[in-house]
Amino acid sequence: MEDRMLVGVDIGGTKCAITLGEMSRGTREGDIRIKDKASFLTTDVSGTIRDIKGAIKGVLERNQLTDKDIQAIGISCGGPLDSKRGVVMSPPNLPGWDNIPIVDILREEFGVKAAIHNDANACALAEWKFGAGKGTRNMVFMTFGTGLGAGLIIDGKLYTGTNDNAGELGHLRLESFGPVGYGKAGSFEGFCSGSGIGQLARDMAMEAMQMGLRVPWCPDGDLSGISAKKVAEALREGDPLAKRVYEISARHLGYGLSMVIDILNPEMIVIGSIFARNEDVFRPLMEEVIGMEALPLASKVCKIVPAALGEAVGDYAALSIAADIQ
Repeated sequence: MEDRMLVGVDIGGTKCAITLGEMSRGTREGDIRIKDKASFLTTDVSGTIRDIKGAIKGVLERNQLTDKDIQAIGISCGGPLDSKRGVVMSPPNLPGWDNIPIVDILREEFGVKAAIHNDANACALAEWKFGAGKGTRNMVFMTFGTGLGAGLIIDGKLYTGTNDNAGELGHLRLESFGPVGYGKAGSFEGFCSGSGIGQLARDMAMEAMQMGLRVPWCPDGDLSGISAKKVAEALREGDPLAKRVYEISARHLGYGLSMVIDILNPEMIVIGSIFARNEDVFRPLMEEVIGMEALPLASKVCKIVPAALGEAVGDYAALSIAADIQ
């Protein structure tokens, strides 16, 4: 059986990337080889679309391929978008991308099947097809990066909902008050994201300093320099206040995941970025809360694991959309 040549297009607010992947038909699901990559700066709409077409053609030429050699094009882009119509609908990081039918544009240009999903769903597909979730049928992926994005694999398929808003777990409110995420104080994203942890740390550092206590990771009193990364570094050095910040996040991760477990009954939850880098801190308290809050029969069958693709997830995300096209 011949190999499938796939093209991935990642459209970002500052840069775009094109990835060429080779997927062997005769091997088990989840085997793919990245053959080539190209990236360029995002400009205006027409310029970026022109550069996407040119970069795809350039990657194909370098690998002695033509349009007829590729089976599908997958596109990953920030939302909002309409995956069913293949239209990008005014993402905040892409000014001017107002109802742009990018799927039709690339399908007509290259004469192959094409599809688009938001970046969280693309990462979910990547971890399901090529990463930690290989072999599962019911999996939840959570980014846990700057924000808290999520994607749902239900009964062996990506589930996007009625209008691509399924899986917006970050919008769930866990507390009536707390750090703000998704425009909502006390939300899942507020407690479990880089921006939310930074907010929480700034509030707790201010409280400590007003009580006359020294905060080593804020020596000059400038709260604006506090980030989740800086607090994690202080945590590794044994700072008690930094430990408290991450413990609060870990407990709320447990509360949020308990809801996910009870509602969706997944066999696996894959969590990236901050959780993956600090699993030893998050896991004990997270599991303690899940043990108290989630249904025992549901939590017993659900593995919670760090994402396997790490920083390479972006290389696989758009390709996974192409690989998922029937």
